[in-house]
Order: sequence, then C-alpha cells, then structure tokens
Amino acid sequence: MRFEDPAAEFVPAVERVFGDRPRVLDGSRAVLLGGVKLQLEAGERELWLIETHGVLERRLAMIRVGEDIEAAVVQARETLERAV
Repeated sequence: MRFEDPAAEFVPAVERVFGDRPRVLDGSRAVLLGGVKLQLEAGERELWLIETHGVLERRLAMIRVGEDIEAAVVQARETLERAV
C-alpha cells in the first residue's frame, strides 16, 4: 500500500502554476496570493478560493481535487482569471 498526501505537493504546485511564491498558512493546507487564499479542505478533496479583506473572507469557488493537485491548482487559476 502506498500513502500519498496531496497537501505535500500543494505549495510547490501553487508556485509552479502561479509563478509566484505564496505565503503559507495553516500548516501548508492554505496559501495566500495577494488578496486570495487557496485552502484545502474536506481531507484535501476540495480546494477553496477565498477572497480576503483583512479579517473578512468571501468564498468565491470550490474546485474538486482528484489524483493530481496541480490540475486543481490550474483550474483554480483559470477560475480566478475569469473572475477578473
């Protein structure tokens, strides 16, 4: 049996996809890029895009995470680009 932790690859995947080093939050299960937080939830099966304004947060979208965390991060970037 092989154990895989999608969260272990999350921060490097965000760096590759967005081309910027994010601020790591919550033990590498969440990162901050400008005013948007990307947060893994539900046992790393959901990637939430959360707009932040100081202590206020607004959930923008949820991306389902499959086998490939990087694919979910790419989908998150595309979702953010469409929102702008």
